[in-house]
Amino acid sequence: MASKRRLDGGDASMAIVPHTKKQKQNQIALSDKGNALQALPQRTSALQAPIMLLTGQEGEICSARFHPSGETLASVGFDRLVYLWNVYDECDNFAVLKGHSGAIMDVHFSTDGDTIFTASTDKTLAMWDYETGSRIKKLKGHTSFVNSCCPSRRGMQYIVSGSDDCTIKLWDTRKRGCVQTFQNAYQVTAVAFSDTSDQIFSGGIDDQIKVWDLRKNDILYTMSGHTDTVSGLRLSPDGSFLLSNSMDNTVRMWDVRAFAPMERCLKVFLGAQHSFEKNLIKCGWSPDGLMIASGSADRCVYVWDTNSRRILYKLPGHNGSVNDVDFHPTEPILLSCGSDKKIYLGELQG
Repeated sequence: MASKRRLDGGDASMAIVPHTKKQKQNQIALSDKGNALQALPQRTSALQAPIMLLTGQEGEICSARFHPSGETLASVGFDRLVYLWNVYDECDNFAVLKGHSGAIMDVHFSTDGDTIFTASTDKTLAMWDYETGSRIKKLKGHTSFVNSCCPSRRGMQYIVSGSDDCTIKLWDTRKRGCVQTFQNAYQVTAVAFSDTSDQIFSGGIDDQIKVWDLRKNDILYTMSGHTDTVSGLRLSPDGSFLLSNSMDNTVRMWDVRAFAPMERCLKVFLGAQHSFEKNLIKCGWSPDGLMIASGSADRCVYVWDTNSRRILYKLPGHNGSVNDVDFHPTEPILLSCGSDKKIYLGELQG
């Protein structure tokens, strides 16, 4: 089990020590006489090994994200704790943050990496100081499970949340209270911000993706196509396209640029599965936008070519539903986490 150091509340402090990445090496297998027998695959990242397994979390893992620096990652799940891990060397768990009283469904870093945001079934969101590990704020206002959250990419630091109470709420991180509420007819399971942070995307059990205009405080347009609950939403790196995962066993790409055609669904990606467990399985983009990935109930991670829709990788290893994925910000490394309480870091080839 991974070693842990608990940081409970604001009295604790945490120092994150930067370290130098190991240089990539093309390893050679040698005979007992020192002769080269076989060249191992060319390494493409600074991970200690092509596949790293992170264990020690005590409940199903719902979500995990790389820090913007790529040096660390955060993971959350049913055990109500936020785990912080080093990405390189031994991938040790260097901190555990405590503060929620229910399962944590989603986790994100602010763009500058200074703040961690979490959404929980205890009906609250929390903001954590990344450097000290202390909880900065507890955001109350929802009346049921908070399934999803997403911080704004630029401008004022806002965070949006979606809940089983059929609302989408906008929070100003400088204040404790909600600054705007959008009423939906059904439970909200996924939310995301537009690139300019003036629109919110939401998905729920009504199978639709709604686009909310923050200036007009109303729905700008609705995107239809999914035939079951939308379990995950992720905006592309350039802000032009929205990725959605659904319990109808499809991942879809939508054009969310201004003045796009009325039929905004550009591509449908097949392969990933949902099951009777009804987990909120999420999806993600590579930093260059050329690949997308999704978790799956069949215990595999799926990676597609964005342009051709071809499956590039179907990665096994998990012993339960894969609930979230994330691409490393600078290296060809894919993170996955699942109901088996495991996190994998996998080096992508080529």
